[in-house]
Amino acid sequence: MRKALVVGIDYYQYVSPLYGCVSDAHSIKPLLERHADGSVNFGYKLLTGTGPKDAVSRAELRDAIKELFRGASDIALLYFAGHGYIESTGGYLLASDSKTGDDGVALSDVLSFANASPAKNKVIILDSCHSGIAGNVAVTAMAELKEGTTILTASTADQYATEENGAGVFTALLVDALSGAASNLVGDVSPGGIYAHIDQSLGPWDQRPVFKTNVTNFVSLREVIPSIPPSDLRRLPEFFPEAGAEFKLDPTFEPERPTPSDPSIPAPNRHNTAIFKVLQTYNRVNLVVPVDAPHMWHAAMESKSCKLTVLGEHYRRLAVKGRI
Repeated sequence: MRKALVVGIDYYQYVSPLYGCVSDAHSIKPLLERHADGSVNFGYKLLTGTGPKDAVSRAELRDAIKELFRGASDIALLYFAGHGYIESTGGYLLASDSKTGDDGVALSDVLSFANASPAKNKVIILDSCHSGIAGNVAVTAMAELKEGTTILTASTADQYATEENGAGVFTALLVDALSGAASNLVGDVSPGGIYAHIDQSLGPWDQRPVFKTNVTNFVSLREVIPSIPPSDLRRLPEFFPEAGAEFKLDPTFEPERPTPSDPSIPAPNRHNTAIFKVLQTYNRVNLVVPVDAPHMWHAAMESKSCKLTVLGEHYRRLAVKGRI
């Protein structure tokens, strides 16, 4: 079972309103609700504060977070977009009825709920100002994150989370990541992949995301269509049976002939061209490179070879171990 609590608060009764958090929550919801193929992903609860008649009180927010982490599940995920507040006593997530900031939901409470949760994996994603203090709270107040807990925040403890075109910059990148920009070759989008995508997309003068985790294995938050069929990945050991192996090519692997035709070049072989098609697929996703040739076509026509990249060797090992 996979559970997600998605919170977006624009309406604040006593502090300045926000304008993109509810929209951000709605943009995240369908990506958590369904995998790219339409199959069910997370069972979700959506809390949005859009106005006086649709406010999210502190009690409601705290109770919902507590309930999220209470039961046993494979993954319990919290996404919060709204005001954050920081003072000497710690950080807070502000609800619609927060007045002073420190009357919001304490991040120390959120982390206490997560650390005490029987869920196998706890993921906390915060798109709010000063949200990076959540990582500091986890390390200083609780000594360490309990195993299975991951925190991803929009900014460091002393930064503001920015918006562009009515949407949070962090969440816009999160949406891209969950949509497939951060997936690995088998189509899994992990928290680590999401952080890498967001971190690389923001410049040194931008807000800096914070990522803290204590896991033995990254879980997949969403599955997208793989960039290469898993059946092809499983064939890597067939062509490269050991580390450092090269696959010898010759003109019979290449279906395209040079113009004008050269009768001395052997004709394509159907079996070999089928193999070469797979090898070219590897090349397009940086698993394989030609040896001493600019392109795979030249490697074949010049009877050279191709070899695995470092990434290709990684996936070859996974295939050998039956993990693909």
